[in-house]
Amino acid sequence: MKQRRTILLIVVASLGYFVDIYDLILFNIVKKESLLYLGISESDWRRYDAFLFRWQMGGMLLGGILWGVLGDRRGRVAVLFGSILMYSLANIANAYVWDIPSYQVIRFIAGIGLAGELGAGITLVAETMPKEKRGYGTMIIVSFGALGAVFAYLVADWFDWKAAYWAGGLMGLGLLAMRVGAHESGMFKNMAGEPGVRRGRFLDIFRQRARALKYLKCIAMGLPVWFVVGVLVALSESYFEPVLGVEGDIEVAKAVLFCYVGLAAGDFFSGFFSQIFKSRLKVVTAFLILCLVCTGLYLFCTAGRSVNFFYALCLVCGAATGYWAMFVTIAAEQFGTNIRSTVASTVPNFVRGAVIPITFCFETLAGHPSVGVVAASLIVGTVCIGLALVATLTLPETFSKELDYLET
Repeated sequence: MKQRRTILLIVVASLGYFVDIYDLILFNIVKKESLLYLGISESDWRRYDAFLFRWQMGGMLLGGILWGVLGDRRGRVAVLFGSILMYSLANIANAYVWDIPSYQVIRFIAGIGLAGELGAGITLVAETMPKEKRGYGTMIIVSFGALGAVFAYLVADWFDWKAAYWAGGLMGLGLLAMRVGAHESGMFKNMAGEPGVRRGRFLDIFRQRARALKYLKCIAMGLPVWFVVGVLVALSESYFEPVLGVEGDIEVAKAVLFCYVGLAAGDFFSGFFSQIFKSRLKVVTAFLILCLVCTGLYLFCTAGRSVNFFYALCLVCGAATGYWAMFVTIAAEQFGTNIRSTVASTVPNFVRGAVIPITFCFETLAGHPSVGVVAASLIVGTVCIGLALVATLTLPETFSKELDYLET
């Protein structure tokens, strides 16, 4: 019975993250079509694109804190399904936006909803599965979830933008029917029954210097993922096509598609190898080194190559950043039960939010006449990967760590 419950939990969390990624990527794919529908001109839509993106990320930053705190106070299952409900309804509402302010509000609400599912799912799996095998659970969640990007690309190609948003909403609402089979983790139940425990207090993370430093290291570990996704891939058409010398026109939607296919494969293998070598940090270190190599290949080995070669390189770059599940799992395993959900929800969303300063630094440097696009990429990428390597090499190993304890 317990094994069946665990399998159902992994299935629900995997499908939830699938829809989560579907919505994140769908917005990037259909944003131009939807903005043109709202009457924005061809010359102005990119300005509104950046505006809406910032509101979405603002919602995710706020949602990361909100859902994380609720997860430690009200339960992981409540957050898992509460976040799914919110972003599902927001998806449907996206199909009915009538102007920029309405689009802005709904993307903000969607961002709040999207911020909770992954952290709650990872926390539940980490606290429910046997400590020697929980890496397999998180591996399945994120590997399958990343394929939501592929499905978003296909749906957007088959249907118009309104139908694509509706599809995401209906998928999420369908997941809520599985709620009856999801059970709260025993660790949370035990903690909830203890009087006087400080639960879900975000500022408690910073009460001790060592704990605060460990938290910041967890965030730093994930920065290269969004350097690759947010700069090398998302800006490939607007910034890199003119300077890389690729033969053919780059389509950013295809670049994102191949990147996420690679990311799904990378998440599978990073989780698998962490179980084989019984170490999370060694595997993440190897992926960070691979990420550095792939960045060099992207910047210096595409001149005169076909656009299909470029897409293949996007796939490899995605695979090199496919330690997202491992990174969130490590963060969850670093902290006690009373703040674990808070950490697991805020860390990935702060990393996602970091794409704003990362892209700002890149664009500022790329626009400077003495720097340029390639040098800007090297500078920003080296800083992100360097910080991640330092963080990974100085964090304690968490493989098979006992998680049933409280932070004081």
